[in-house]
Amino acid sequence: MKDNSKKSGLALHIITPFIVCFLCLGIFLAVMIKPSDKLKVYMNLAFMDDLKITPDGTRGLVVKENEIVSDYSGETEETGEIIRPQFAELYAVIKSDAFGVDVPVYWGSDRELFELGACQSSGSVLIGEEGNTVISAHEDTFFSELSNLKVGDTITVNTNYGQFKYKVKELIEFKKTDNKYVVPSEETKLTLYTCKKNVLGSSDDRIGVICELTEKQFYKGEVQ
Repeated sequence: MKDNSKKSGLALHIITPFIVCFLCLGIFLAVMIKPSDKLKVYMNLAFMDDLKITPDGTRGLVVKENEIVSDYSGETEETGEIIRPQFAELYAVIKSDAFGVDVPVYWGSDRELFELGACQSSGSVLIGEEGNTVISAHEDTFFSELSNLKVGDTITVNTNYGQFKYKVKELIEFKKTDNKYVVPSEETKLTLYTCKKNVLGSSDDRIGVICELTEKQFYKGEVQ
């Protein structure tokens, strides 16, 4: 009986350091999830330039890169001409105090375009038109900070035909099979969404915001 007790005590004595190590490792990994996600975001963004497609279409997609004007100083008006972009054309930039980076927006959805920025569904209306403008991006790159937005926050969208300001009206969460937030609507709004973060793999859940248009300024003069 004493021998069994000694053996049990010895086994417990040997196993205890391993249990403590595993617990410490688990706590360390849990604490480091957020910082490592942040590092991953900026590492991914840093290497995006190497992934860009050139106009020769070597990767099967012709991307048109434009320099979007953000400091227009000419005359503006509340109505104006909307310039329709071509598929895979950079035509807007999203800015917000909640984002660490300015988010480029490409017209159309494509796997390769998602490597370059956010993508606007070609089934939605252009920025400045009446209806639902739907834009999405990966949660580990350009929309990694989308969850930082709060109701009342301001979002500015610059295009080469005008500047448009929105206010976050509603925070949303939905399944990827649920299209109620991304379908056309009579209400003029901006819908931004991304995948909900899941450390165990891809997620079927989506998170985002619905924004109401508060100000629109169409450029009257020449944009340079």
